[in-house]
Amino acid sequence: MPVDTQQIMDEAAKVGELVAQHPIVARYKQARKAVEEDADASRLLAELDRQVDALTRQHQSGIAPTDAQQHAVEALQNKIVSHIKIKALNLAQVEFVDLLRKITQTIQRPLAEAPVAAGPAAASGPRLGGIPRV
Repeated sequence: MPVDTQQIMDEAAKVGELVAQHPIVARYKQARKAVEEDADASRLLAELDRQVDALTRQHQSGIAPTDAQQHAVEALQNKIVSHIKIKALNLAQVEFVDLLRKITQTIQRPLAEAPVAAGPAAASGPRLGGIPRV
């Protein structure tokens, strides 16, 4: 029996509600909040954004970054990656993205396994992202 778009969206909303209750999502939100509330972590991240923006504008103007600028960015990155709350956020973000990847793969699996319609166009046409042409 064919399914309409609204049915799919309703089921997707249910999956979204389930995902929102997953412990990985809670850890990610907690880690993000901890970084946002930490003045030092927020300052480091804001400074990195500022430096990267400045270097991007400089690069777009055709001016190469100096060694001193590159060293300053690297030093700041080292401080950031060693900050305990930012480390926790990075780990939580990796877990969160991995969960979303697994969910996406699970959703795509039946699409990749679906039989391809018979006919010359179906047999010779390209497949995009492992999803058969329908």
